[in-house]
Amino acid sequence: MPYILSIDQGTSGTKAVLFDETGSLVHRHNENHGQFYPQPGWVEHDPVEIFEKTCQAVDACIKEAGVSPAGVKAVSISNQRETVVVWDRRTGQPVYPAVVWQCSRAENICRELDTPGVRKIVLEKTGLVLSPYFSAAKVKWILDYVEGAREAAEAGWLMAGTIDSWLIYKLTGGRVHATEPSNASRTQLYNIHKRCWDRELLELFTIPGSMMPEVMPSDSIFGPLAVTCLADQSTPLAGVLGDSQAALFGQQCTRPGMTKVTYGTGSSIMRNIGAKPYISREGLVTSVGWQLGDDLTYVAEGNINCSGAAIKWLVDDLELIPDSKCTEALAAGVKDTEGVYLVPAFVGLGAPYWDSDARAALVGMTRGTKKAHVVRAVLESMVYQVRDILDLMQEESGTPTEEIRVDGGPTRNSFLMQFQSDISRIPVVVNELEELSAIGAAYMGGLSAGVWPDMDTLCSLRTKDTRFLPDMAEQRREQLYHGWKAAVAKVLTK
Repeated sequence: MPYILSIDQGTSGTKAVLFDETGSLVHRHNENHGQFYPQPGWVEHDPVEIFEKTCQAVDACIKEAGVSPAGVKAVSISNQRETVVVWDRRTGQPVYPAVVWQCSRAENICRELDTPGVRKIVLEKTGLVLSPYFSAAKVKWILDYVEGAREAAEAGWLMAGTIDSWLIYKLTGGRVHATEPSNASRTQLYNIHKRCWDRELLELFTIPGSMMPEVMPSDSIFGPLAVTCLADQSTPLAGVLGDSQAALFGQQCTRPGMTKVTYGTGSSIMRNIGAKPYISREGLVTSVGWQLGDDLTYVAEGNINCSGAAIKWLVDDLELIPDSKCTEALAAGVKDTEGVYLVPAFVGLGAPYWDSDARAALVGMTRGTKKAHVVRAVLESMVYQVRDILDLMQEESGTPTEEIRVDGGPTRNSFLMQFQSDISRIPVVVNELEELSAIGAAYMGGLSAGVWPDMDTLCSLRTKDTRFLPDMAEQRREQLYHGWKAAVAKVLTK
């Protein structure tokens, strides 16, 4: 039986996930990596550690699954987006830690560039709002503030890329410097209409074009693996997608209007908008979903900075609860939050507010507020943020969302999923397969490697779903949501 191994490189760790030709998950192995916070609002990763953990995860997954390396027909990648690495082509080593998508250090750079003309250029060319969330300002920060970096870049010695580019480079033994459009479109340097790196944007951010990777279709065969136990088999690295687009592809949202929500450290709400992009004016962004051959699919997206990270805050930092598993019982154990709301702006607020200076707040507490109310408020904050974006998507498109397909670890929380359906007024569909980003990349790689002949075959692989239907009175729904909007207003700085 042929297998596809998917590398799912995320914010907190790297998973190697093995799938068979039926799309069934055979085995997975996870390796966590460090999180570094050198200053308030700054977030870094060690790129070398990420690469090493990736290799360890791949080797361990194959060994633990008991399959022959010869049976693995392709290795695919889904990755955390916007996080950037700059490295020296002479040594293959990073010149600075990876600057993570959550990191707000480049806020001043964006503020200095922020004029109506610049905002218009960036939005119309890239579909993105000018923000330190995206990669361009992060690369500029490295070139501006790391000693010797700009001189080396201008001499042609430095390479830059999102995490997929870094892994492609390292996994192919330094032979391939490439990315694909779903990741490229999140850098704020890629023209989504002309399908290329944009010279005007590179000059705006003072980034030499020589640093940038080649942009190849998402279903490309990028090259043979030069490391891990698969190197002797010349196993192709085939199929790469940014994690949120990979989840949309894995959810088989292949028709315009189909929508998914990925709950993770942050959350991504994404809607397939078809073969022609439109530019949002209301706080959403437009990106490339994927490129199959010559055909691009575009998406509208809203990103939430903090979803599962708020639960991790409860566990690791406040030490209020022992683990995330107990949140469902605690939240369901009280009838509501008694007016308590968490606005989880720990690193600012993403869509639709785009306020990097906003900071988190827990509002509405009384002397009677208990642990269960706070835990429930954390879960509910994830839901309210999703509704903010779904409402905008429906308003801009002029068409209702028939259902939202959801994935990520928090979807195992039935309280959370029912509350999401209630507050959004939309059926929520949970795929029984948890690893949707990984399966999306595997689908792409399997198409590249010939494991599956076409999209119709992929659609036939979809597994059984669990559905949650709205069951809340309209007055109560809007009362709760109005309270959320009032809480958000307390933390906004813009």
